[in-house]
Amino acid sequence: MKKFLSGNEAFAEGIRLARPEVISAYPITPQTIVVERLSEMVENGSLKSEYVHVESEHSALSCAMGASAAGARAFTATSSQGLLYMAECLYYASGGRFPIVMMNADRSTALPWNIYGDQRDSLSQLDSGWIQSYAENAQEALDLALMSYRIAEDKRVSTPYMANLDGFVLTHTYEKVDIPTEEQADRFLPAYETDNRIDFDSPKNMAFSAGPETNYIFKYRAHEGMLAASDVIKETEDEFEKIFGRRYTGLTENYLTDDADYIIVTLGSIAGLCRKTADRLREQGIRAGVVRIRYMRPFPNEEIAEALSRVKAYAVLEKDISFGNEGTVFTNVNSAVKKENGKAEGYNFIGGLGGRNISASDIETIFKSIIKGTDRVNFIGIGDGNNG
Repeated sequence: MKKFLSGNEAFAEGIRLARPEVISAYPITPQTIVVERLSEMVENGSLKSEYVHVESEHSALSCAMGASAAGARAFTATSSQGLLYMAECLYYASGGRFPIVMMNADRSTALPWNIYGDQRDSLSQLDSGWIQSYAENAQEALDLALMSYRIAEDKRVSTPYMANLDGFVLTHTYEKVDIPTEEQADRFLPAYETDNRIDFDSPKNMAFSAGPETNYIFKYRAHEGMLAASDVIKETEDEFEKIFGRRYTGLTENYLTDDADYIIVTLGSIAGLCRKTADRLREQGIRAGVVRIRYMRPFPNEEIAEALSRVKAYAVLEKDISFGNEGTVFTNVNSAVKKENGKAEGYNFIGGLGGRNISASDIETIFKSIIKGTDRVNFIGIGDGNNG
């Protein structure tokens, strides 16, 4: 069945199909609609779930952790300052290996106060131990909602999952979305079963303290779980294609990269405009390509290094800045390239902060800037550099 849905609504449909037993909700713009739609589903009986309207984002994730510790499939959602407010709990959830799924509507962080979309909120939490995916459109948002539980709950992974949607650009824009049937969803995603739960018949110590010797081992195990997610994501997408007919491409998505001389690496909803710009440049004889990062954690080191191994130069376009250094995505991409002794010149382009528009002409300028060479870090529309 096809419906005309926003990104928020599509994600809510995916969560309905995943049948979480507990939803903890605290609305914050631009995430609000996803928890509103889920509350309506619970109210009309199309989703049987305990819907808990909590008093803060910190409580939202604490509630989800409690539910997961009791063996329930749990969901929550947040954005921006809400994500930062629950930051303490992010580490508890990943350290406890609770496979909670959370949707984050990517939004700028204060100050100056701003409700529009950039990616500084989620990228600031890359080291919190959560899987992080970035959807490009509403269909992918729905599909990720469904796949996220299967990935997070796999016993090789047992890691919480943060699905990121660009605030307003994706959460509030509408497009045609194919909604799977409940029978298909149930075939793809079995009921949640775990040994990592409170059990009166088999009591165990959970969420305990650990001294230096064992704490280190727990962190190593968490790292192993995150690395295992790389294979589990691919396996999950293969199974998803068999049942739903839609194919996804793992940690990255490449476009015209096989023979490209110049590539833009980016993430989220801006990728479509990058691909259209690459098409136009190809008509001018410039061999341009695009790599879309679908997962920032686990990070696609091998995929990035392979895609950029033959190019003359690459640009990383991101809606983020690590003040005093460069964009966080750029740091990760460069690390991947250098691990494989890549020789291509890399340039960082930062734009879209606080929801500022990035146009097709901006992207064309980025491509043409890296052809002739520019500053290492560039702010789109600011400064005297070649891209200014």
